[in-house]
Amino acid sequence: MDRIVSRLRQGNDLTGSITLTDPDPEQRRATELLLGRAPRRASSISVSLDDLDTMLRRSGIHPDGLRSAALALRGPVTAVADQRAAEELAWREATAPLTDLVDQKPHLLGWYADPRTQPLLRRLGAPDIFADLARTLQRLPTAPLPLAQFAALTTGNAHALDHGTPLSTLTLSAIRATWWPPGADLTTAPAEQRRELWDTVGVLVDELSTTVLTLDLPVTDGPLTYLAALPGEPAVLTLRQLVRQPSTFAPTAVYICENPTVLAAAADLLGSTCPAMVCTNGQPTTAVIRLLHDLHRDGCELFYHGDFDWGGLRIANRIRTRVPWQPWRFDTRAYTLACANFEGQPLADQPGEAHWDQDLANEIRAQRKRIEEELVLSDLLYDLTDAGPTRRV
Repeated sequence: MDRIVSRLRQGNDLTGSITLTDPDPEQRRATELLLGRAPRRASSISVSLDDLDTMLRRSGIHPDGLRSAALALRGPVTAVADQRAAEELAWREATAPLTDLVDQKPHLLGWYADPRTQPLLRRLGAPDIFADLARTLQRLPTAPLPLAQFAALTTGNAHALDHGTPLSTLTLSAIRATWWPPGADLTTAPAEQRRELWDTVGVLVDELSTTVLTLDLPVTDGPLTYLAALPGEPAVLTLRQLVRQPSTFAPTAVYICENPTVLAAAADLLGSTCPAMVCTNGQPTTAVIRLLHDLHRDGCELFYHGDFDWGGLRIANRIRTRVPWQPWRFDTRAYTLACANFEGQPLADQPGEAHWDQDLANEIRAQRKRIEEELVLSDLLYDLTDAGPTRRV
């Protein structure tokens, strides 16, 4: 019966034979009685399904034959092909809102047709999620909105796009494939990755706690012009201010550092005469990237310096995939000179590369020294003064 049901599930006819190897005496006796045949001494027993069907019909045990008898004993059997066809039909009906949206917005096709997307949709998708996903993607990009407000507008549930929900995961996969700049890297911090992706399409996550440290920004127009009244004083700007209160900047040189100590020392020494500065404070936040993007958009020339270690190189590489910058004492020559003048610290972490200077990573491997920004602070401050070599190196 198990084999008969298996054949029915595969959509096969109940013809041919079924063979059992090494049957026990009870199985032999049961088969002989069923088919009315003499005992045999073969090592296996074989039952002709055609003979069994004929026997059932002629004996009156089950006049409708073998298939009907199997269904009467085991219940309805759905063929695998029929089951798959039904499941595929149900899938097409469930994903119809999404496929309709892709037809309307061809720029989503690359994401939807990606071989990785369909398994993700099947793993995370429930019948009721695809309509919400379609409504969410329909409104992207959006005018700046907090995440909870955007979720409420698109799904009716302010928490539908919270981190970890299937809808959030699917939406972020579409954002990454559709709106993320080609070739741009994401930060290694998962929370900051999510902020960056949402920010790309106008959705704000932690808009008040995501900040950037600045000094003497060259604001020319917009709500941030109040910074002009604070010359020489470091200012912390939130992502909310940068997105909801967009300003314009005069095209000038802007110096980017990794550590707040550098910016604070520049403010103490130079005050209002210090050129514009931005501090990443380690891994750059969404606010840092947004500000650097706006500065570059308005024609500012960006100069970058960070720690000479593997983490510092990764930070610099990541920023470089989002905005172009020139090295500010952050190349092979500057590192070699610093190693000659300072002891430094032993290197740790996994080795990396410097995309702007192919020789720098090799030199760091050879010297095996970590040179932090604070060690070369006097050189950096000199560059920021009027006496500095055109205020950059």
